Amino acid sequence: MLERFRTLAGGLDHPEGVAWSPRSGRVYAGGEAGQIYAVELDGKVAQIADTGGFILGLAVDGDDRIYACDVGKGQIVRVDPRDGSAEPYAIGEPGRPMVAPNWPAFDSHGNLYVTDSGNWNRRDGFIWRVESDGTATVWSTATDRLPNGCCLSLEGDALFVVETNLPGVSRIPIRADGSAGTRSVLVELPATVPDGVAIAADGTLLVSCYRPDRIYRVRLDGHAEILVEDPEGQILGAPTNVAFVGEGLDRLVTANLGRWHLAIGDVALVGAPLGYPAIG
Repeated sequence: MLERFRTLAGGLDHPEGVAWSPRSGRVYAGGEAGQIYAVELDGKVAQIADTGGFILGLAVDGDDRIYACDVGKGQIVRVDPRDGSAEPYAIGEPGRPMVAPNWPAFDSHGNLYVTDSGNWNRRDGFIWRVESDGTATVWSTATDRLPNGCCLSLEGDALFVVETNLPGVSRIPIRADGSAGTRSVLVELPATVPDGVAIAADGTLLVSCYRPDRIYRVRLDGHAEILVEDPEGQILGAPTNVAFVGEGLDRLVTANLGRWHLAIGDVALVGAPLGYPAIG
């Protein structure tokens, strides 16, 4: 499977997050000094903004604006790719600021679920729910083992969360009233450092690992198998996050924190369409 991957674009500053924008037809990625990059599928790269922080996860709304987890500033920053402007979108709630915002995922109503990783092996991570006006509240404290990447289920009735210090993936139901249900563990991945997750159209999850340089395919019954691995860490170099891209969502892009590039490949899967809500 590794032979199906190649470098999409180089010269990025240790990208950790990656997101696809169907409106612009571009891939967005972040850098460790606050850079926001726009990458064409032909490999052309442009830096379109700079938050001055440290960018982890990214999400995109229906107007092609980018919502970036800036762990350096402890906030969600909204970036307009048309002019490069960046403004705080969510900073936490009164008396409880964001600690380590890591990954954002929109639901169909415009709510943004954000993992807050907390501190390594301290079991102090939690999840925010940010309404479309930027109001943030703590949604769940159940996935406390360094919550990292996350994504909605196909039906939008659950949030899958990578817990890096588990290590594995948990599932939290989203109740009809929007509150969090009871967490359950979908899969454990011993001797790994899982980071990101993306959902395919068939409901299976692709889980990318900071260590080793590997991507798992995880079925909804919890069965996990290695989809692709790079023993030399050259094409997949600490692949922290993944996103399905292209008009047919038939290619996978990986952000490689350990290197300076995005990789792209055909993994014989199609991605599930994500929500790109209209936000005021």
